[in-house]
Amino acid sequence: MNPILSQTAEKSLLDDTKTLKRLQMNHKKNLEQDHTKLLDAAAIGFRYEDCKDSYWNPEPFSLLWGTPIWDGATQKQRVLLNQLYWVAYYSQIISAEIATIFFNQTAGAALYGIEDFRLVCDTLDTESSQERAHINAFKKVSEDMEASVFGERVFSYAMRGPYAETMLHSDTDRLKSLWKGIQLRGYTVLSSSNAFVGCQYFTVRGVRTLNGKLVQHQLSHYYSKSADKEAMPAPAKISYYHFMDESYHFNSSMLISKDVINTLKKPTAVESTVANMALRGCQKDHENFSTAINGIFWYDPSVFPVIEKLLRLPAFGLSQKDAKELIRRSFCEENDGMHASQATHRTACESYKTYLAELDYVWKENKEMAIMSKSDIGRHLAQNRRAFASA
Repeated sequence: MNPILSQTAEKSLLDDTKTLKRLQMNHKKNLEQDHTKLLDAAAIGFRYEDCKDSYWNPEPFSLLWGTPIWDGATQKQRVLLNQLYWVAYYSQIISAEIATIFFNQTAGAALYGIEDFRLVCDTLDTESSQERAHINAFKKVSEDMEASVFGERVFSYAMRGPYAETMLHSDTDRLKSLWKGIQLRGYTVLSSSNAFVGCQYFTVRGVRTLNGKLVQHQLSHYYSKSADKEAMPAPAKISYYHFMDESYHFNSSMLISKDVINTLKKPTAVESTVANMALRGCQKDHENFSTAINGIFWYDPSVFPVIEKLLRLPAFGLSQKDAKELIRRSFCEENDGMHASQATHRTACESYKTYLAELDYVWKENKEMAIMSKSDIGRHLAQNRRAFASA
């Protein structure tokens, strides 16, 4: 910081040479290894006919893996369920990345009002551009696949704005969604005008990205460990390219939420409350695990209608009675898929605790992941059984 001229901040990011160098290195490497062109090429070249008979993920990352629906499926249907995991998973990621683009910009607006934050803002601009490429690739593959197989949407959806429910299948209703939209609009104003809240957004982003990193690392292995990468299906390549970009995005979240934030004044009681309410909202979004899809924390009862629709489409051809019975057995009785999803949820919960452990302003409820930690097999079965019985 210039020792003579008066500035608006007491500290400067330029004075923290260690953090500054790490930010510069992360941004430099992200630019050098940017996968946008590869993602665009894979999306443009995608033809469902070229990979309709191939797995796009490791087998355990298939929709409804380890459930009676999976156990009774033919090999052709299992391939389809594997591909639908990709479509469902990355349709959820689209929703998260729409929000990321928006809140990257609001945070940047708050931070650029302070001296010496240009590097952070440039980093966020690069990441937002990459997120747009990710969204385009995910939408292209998902929509082409569902149009080719079903002739209609199953898990994909039309483009949406940043105030929609981030979690696609959640325990919500119209009133809850309206209230959440109001809260997000309020957070938008604060994150674009308050440097601490703008910086703290990356604590929320880091926690959310951490779960994605845990799953996407495994999805990326399907391509990276292949002996013949050129022969791999385009969606598997996209998974890998996306993971490589997101690795740098996660580094940014870590640096901003744990190091850059230290160049700001200590948060006021109001700022701390806003930050913790945002983290609590993240806990609520990630409260459940899903038997339907390992690694995405959907509320299973809200997925029942989609699974029934899928089972009654020609690819499975079940009657309504048979489809409902198979859903009951898959979601209301213990099975391997349910336990695998619960294990992923537990790992994510412990990782979130580690991420937040050293942040002084974080409330005990959030540091201990008190809401997420309540989720277990018994609770999961009870809520699924209640919902199924009342459907």
